Amino acid sequence: MPQGALTSVPLDLSNLRVAITAGAGGIGRVMADSFAACGADVFVSDVDDAALAACGHRGMRADAGRVADLEAFMDAALSALGGLDVLVNNAGIAGPTARIEDVTPTELDATLQTDLASMFHCARRAIPALRQSGGGSIVNLSSAAGKFGFPLRSPYSAAKWGVVGFTRTLAMELGPDNIRVNAILPGLVDGPRIRSVLRNKAQAAGISDNEQTERSVSTVALRCFVTQQDIANMAVYLCSPFGATISGQAISVDGGMEGLS
Repeated sequence: MPQGALTSVPLDLSNLRVAITAGAGGIGRVMADSFAACGADVFVSDVDDAALAACGHRGMRADAGRVADLEAFMDAALSALGGLDVLVNNAGIAGPTARIEDVTPTELDATLQTDLASMFHCARRAIPALRQSGGGSIVNLSSAAGKFGFPLRSPYSAAKWGVVGFTRTLAMELGPDNIRVNAILPGLVDGPRIRSVLRNKAQAAGISDNEQTERSVSTVALRCFVTQQDIANMAVYLCSPFGATISGQAISVDGGMEGLS
């Protein structure tokens, strides 16, 4: 863990009602735990039934690749929470690791649906409730791949660039309603997912896993991975009173990343 990283942001958010997609595991679980630790009422979705049962938060099974599931999740969240103050669009998949000519239409569609279109469908359902609450926050999870090119990851990178454009547009549309919209761009977040991505890239490049990891970390100014808690801390901050005038931003939490390789 980078020196000075917090285990959670110490804030009183007991008035917040928070819906988080893919909130039973990984970054989503840490965000859900962090909001709850600050007193927020949290409702999550996930595709992992075991993770849902173990996470300790109210929620339901919903596949971010299916529009009907997303709509059902938002309806259930609004009912369970009695309204909404925060939507965190966290769901995403890695997509294929391949040259573009080897990416299938099915892989492209699945990546764009889960990593970008799912945010549209959830926001569309959430916005009337946020207006009714007098305002609130939407946090969209983009990626360092949303500001740099990412060789062999074109569907993922395209989706994450799209998240930034979607975020900035929504911030402009919803500002008059006191709804803040921001994107978080994680860098190399330590955990099974990035290890799998780096392993796939190493195989595609014909190099060892360690060489790929060293190559990737060499593009980070602090020469480190970031933690899931670092990402959660930023989400909590943006949705707290400290983030009251932050909107339309694409905020990198990446240790000073200079590029992706």
